[in-house]
Amino acid sequence: MDLPFVIATLARRGLLTPGSPLRVAAQLNSLRKWSFTIAGELRQAAARDPHRVALIDEQRGEITYAQLLRRAEQLARSLRSAVGIRAGDRIGVLCRNHNGLVETMVAATLLGADSVLVNTGLSAAQLELVAQEQELRALVHDAEFTERIVRLPASVERIDEGRLEELVQQAPPGQLRHPERDGRTIVLTSGTTGTPKGARRRTPSGFKPLVSIIDRIPLHAREQIMIAAPIFHTWGYAALQVSFALRATIVLQRRFEPAATLRALDEHRCTALFAVPVMLQRLLEVPPPAQRPPLKVVAVSGSALPGGLAPRFMDVYGDVIYNLYGSTEVSWASIATPADLRRAPNTAGTPPFGTRLAILDPAGEPVPAGQVGRIFVGNEMLFEGYTSGLGKESHDGLMATGDLGHLDPDGLLFVDGREDDMIISGGENVFPSEVENLLAELPQVREVAVIGVPDPEYGQRLAAYLALHPNETLDPDAVREYVRHYRARFCVPRDVFFVPFLPRNATGKVVTRDLPRPQQR
Repeated sequence: MDLPFVIATLARRGLLTPGSPLRVAAQLNSLRKWSFTIAGELRQAAARDPHRVALIDEQRGEITYAQLLRRAEQLARSLRSAVGIRAGDRIGVLCRNHNGLVETMVAATLLGADSVLVNTGLSAAQLELVAQEQELRALVHDAEFTERIVRLPASVERIDEGRLEELVQQAPPGQLRHPERDGRTIVLTSGTTGTPKGARRRTPSGFKPLVSIIDRIPLHAREQIMIAAPIFHTWGYAALQVSFALRATIVLQRRFEPAATLRALDEHRCTALFAVPVMLQRLLEVPPPAQRPPLKVVAVSGSALPGGLAPRFMDVYGDVIYNLYGSTEVSWASIATPADLRRAPNTAGTPPFGTRLAILDPAGEPVPAGQVGRIFVGNEMLFEGYTSGLGKESHDGLMATGDLGHLDPDGLLFVDGREDDMIISGGENVFPSEVENLLAELPQVREVAVIGVPDPEYGQRLAAYLALHPNETLDPDAVREYVRHYRARFCVPRDVFFVPFLPRNATGKVVTRDLPRPQQR
């Protein structure tokens, strides 16, 4: 019975509206020939809406779907003739959100090459390892990263923004035939604890993955969408895929800056924003605009929503937050709607269409509602494994997320923390995220992280790191007393640090290894 639901959802979101028979035929033929790769999605959009603005780049301005496809095809021909890129090669992309990143990804797919999306926050040493482990044939990079790539192997062709434009403009004539293999996208894991791993993204086999998202998140054809989440991250890349499928106009900025984001949302009349949770926190720290932006959807993912953030944001910008919980490996697991978040601000929601979710004990058996266990997920977009050849643990067609969580009696999912984050303090299981969410509700606290640290007496204990709002004060004893009032004794952080800000990577996740460690007692 999936087909009627898929058709009904596509119709409800405006994707089955009548159009020119020739353009509709060309659209469907593009998907038949190029499937649902990033190149196929762009081709179908250009076939159906060639003159619609595809991208608005803060530096380059507007570009239509037809123009974007033409530039990507020109770049592909030059990469083949001038750089020697062939099907099966890997092209690294070290770029912020702008046209060049999108054109490179599409061009690689047109050649049957793989795009390796590189985190802009990686160090020179990490970039060197990534280039070696991913066997990069070329690296397209923004000019600002030139000094960071000096250690790359000589075999890696370096292509900066200036040369990228030359390759587009100097493309030889000719046609691009369908490659012998589909180009894939390889997303790197966050690398907060070491060298990032390459995860091979699966190409959708039809409309069901799109329907899984837009059934729960009410995005429509021809939306005005700002993608603030980094496109090199799974969430930003998913936003690009969804936007192309919807034939949306996409607004891009190289860096997230709250005031500039609000201006762009208003100027371009954006109805949807894709972001990571820390961006919502930053938006709340600047004065709200006199007139609320026309946002209907603020879709967030990439890290947990801090306690209380969702209702605070919705009090200012309306009930617009849709929180997707997932990972690079499992894509999505659940989606929380504004109604879910009003009811339970820390919930991850429920599984969308086509997704199975289970909370299992160590023996692989389901646990009852309310009991914490390991989160396993099954859907059509589970990743195809790491480029190293390794995979993730699976059970009965479901893949481990690496997180612990529980379901409430109504089926809402709550993520209690990473499996490797849970600590045992004096024989008690303690979840740092539980204390983190509690402290985030203090009005003085701007952002907070809680982690486990070694303890000679109890094995492990909690340490809390708090960044306060300007002109606010707290003292360690007040923090401990607050936790003691609402939680068990073993949840009270013995170590409380006040820091100016939390160290975060480019996707907004806290880099815990960069937090100061307490002295052993």
